[in-house]
Amino acid sequence: MYDMKNLARLSAVTRAAPAGMAAFEAFADTALADGALPRKVKELIAVALALATQCPYCIEIHGKEARALGAGDAELAEVALVAAAIRAGGAVTHAAHLARPQSQAQAAK
Repeated sequence: MYDMKNLARLSAVTRAAPAGMAAFEAFADTALADGALPRKVKELIAVALALATQCPYCIEIHGKEARALGAGDAELAEVALVAAAIRAGGAVTHAAHLARPQSQAQAAK
């Protein structure tokens, strides 16, 4: 299902919506360019987000780019753990929605 060759199919999206795809590509290029954060840091952030959103295409693309910019195994391992902590933290903090004041818990019975 997830084969990098599938990305070639995006040319159909580009043909169908050329202005939108051009805008997206320009936005992505600008967002990932050197700025207040160096490009390597931005690619590491992209790897963490790709892992958190579980996009195999993004993991592959941004992982390769981060390595090309000098990221090593230790940096990639750390961003993977940051992604895992953020996903797990979201689950834990959403548990607050399960906790109700005692009066609401009694009324629900």
